Amino acid sequence: MEEPLSFTRTSILHLPNDCLFIVFQFLVCSSDRESFGLTCHRWLNIQNTCRRSLQFHSSLALPNVSSLSQSGLVVSAFHLHRLLTRFQHLHYLSLSCCSELSDSCLTFLQFYPSKLLHLNLDCCFGITDHGLLLVAAGCSSLEAISLYRCNITDAGLETLANGCSALKHLNISYCPLVSDCGLRSVSQSCCQLEAVKISHCSGVNGTGFKGCSPTLTRIDADSCNLVPEGIMGIVSGGGLEYLNVSRVNMWISGATLAVIGAGFATRLKILNLWLCRTVGDESIAAIARGCPLLQEWNLALCHGVRIAGWQSIGINCNKLEKLHVNRCRNLCDLGLQALREGCKRLLVLYIGRTWKLSATAIEVFKICRGNVEISEEEIMFIGPGN
Repeated sequence: MEEPLSFTRTSILHLPNDCLFIVFQFLVCSSDRESFGLTCHRWLNIQNTCRRSLQFHSSLALPNVSSLSQSGLVVSAFHLHRLLTRFQHLHYLSLSCCSELSDSCLTFLQFYPSKLLHLNLDCCFGITDHGLLLVAAGCSSLEAISLYRCNITDAGLETLANGCSALKHLNISYCPLVSDCGLRSVSQSCCQLEAVKISHCSGVNGTGFKGCSPTLTRIDADSCNLVPEGIMGIVSGGGLEYLNVSRVNMWISGATLAVIGAGFATRLKILNLWLCRTVGDESIAAIARGCPLLQEWNLALCHGVRIAGWQSIGINCNKLEKLHVNRCRNLCDLGLQALREGCKRLLVLYIGRTWKLSATAIEVFKICRGNVEISEEEIMFIGPGN
């Protein structure tokens, strides 16, 4: 007589951790992921281990700077220690707008067991060079850091560059204490650098980019005190695809920007010259000839561009898809005709508020180039993410 089969009662709680990790990865709904850890301490531990990003509520939207100076989210060393102890495998950490955050709060990054890749410290006014020393000591694998409006200097940037050589993305916009010395440390030590934002850095003239890596494809240098040698340094790597030098200083000769088309920026696809009032036909012609891959070009409020400049764009910019010419005082009927007869791939023309253009010339453009959208919208910031 056969013995009856015996059954052992099992449950999902008997599954090994590896299986529970797989189950968690298949949870798509955020509420399900958040509820996962409510089951028991073991499941909570798995949920914490799987977390890859952490962002404070204050960093979801960047308020104006005046309000930040009055109040901000207070994050102490104790809070950060608890969070880093709980979530030990973060790739992304945002502490932006924690305006009271001090250097000492970053001490625990030195003992953090994970490989943090992205760190956002925007508007953390208490972060100085010592804070960057702690970041460099604890985050050697860091690929991106944003230090918008932080009180850092060249010494801090040099420390960061030496400790985080894998850095690819750097944002130091509105950091007035930074100069080209610190920028040079980054561009020379971080050979995988891809994108740098230095907008409104009054101490930067661009020379710190000289000899930069060809991996550098994006530079935002809005409202910087650029000099001719600095612009040459910016394009010296040869890999640039996006360049924003809008609102270049009035005292810089318009011909200075001609170096962009001198042969180092042949891969350039997006160029923002918004409010560069002194840029003239010579520079425009050089850029049009030397940057054959240009797809979007912002020339709004560039009053120095005249007929010769528009003609050069029409003849040479064969891949141009978007052109911004809002409020260009010297765009006349002949200039628009040159654009109409050239720029065969043009899809959108931003042309609001022009002084010398007749209604007839605009109507003729619409008839002859019916596939081109005419927009009166004026866009200051163009390119990826804008």
